Amino acid sequence: ANNKLHPRPEAQALYASVEQVYRGVQRIDDVAHQLKDGLGMQLRIAASPSLSLEIVPQAIAALGQRFAQARIYVETLLARDMVAQLATGQADIGICTAAIDNALLRTEAVGAWSLVCAFRADHALARHTAIRAEDLAGERLIRFGPETPQGQWMAHWCAANPQLALASVEVRSGQLACSLAGCGMGVAVVDNLTARAWRSHSLVFRPIVDAPSYQVVVARGENAPASVLLESLTELVRSRLAAG
Repeated sequence: ANNKLHPRPEAQALYASVEQVYRGVQRIDDVAHQLKDGLGMQLRIAASPSLSLEIVPQAIAALGQRFAQARIYVETLLARDMVAQLATGQADIGICTAAIDNALLRTEAVGAWSLVCAFRADHALARHTAIRAEDLAGERLIRFGPETPQGQWMAHWCAANPQLALASVEVRSGQLACSLAGCGMGVAVVDNLTARAWRSHSLVFRPIVDAPSYQVVVARGENAPASVLLESLTELVRSRLAAG
């Protein structure tokens, strides 16, 4: 007689069902691990130039460590170009130093930036701990474009303080303004985001008394889904701005 046990059809059907459930759980577990690692995920980032010097790279590096397999694309854009890309879905998130007012976009403040003076390290102004308008009498201030926050504030500052004078050169970049100041072109008024990323010892930076502060905003499409990558990057940018 054959003493081998043979499972009943019902038992075979139950085993098949359990095996199918097990494989399904295994697939879910595999997908969960892939998502945790960022596999198949991507984020397209647009950032203002001054934020692209240090804050955004630091945040992206931390994001890359957290989601090692995620594809991250980043581009430096001015505010008007950033708005166009976000509104048309060419970028997922914009990190901007200028206010954004567009019905197709949602914005959230994540921090702030302010204005500082930049001048050569051997300049007499270096003895000051903060700069007032009267300290700059006889100095030439490197101009910023009238459409920039720096340019608009400098125009008001000069109008209220006749002793201030503008240089003949005009820029739209904090880095370029710093380079010109380092070459002796004049004193620069730049954002503190550029100042904190500046690595040359040829310049020193001092806060400006009563200088305004401006918001750093994160923008996304009004109907764009909030992905894990997008939310994580937002919080990383927020924390790095708060770190000063």
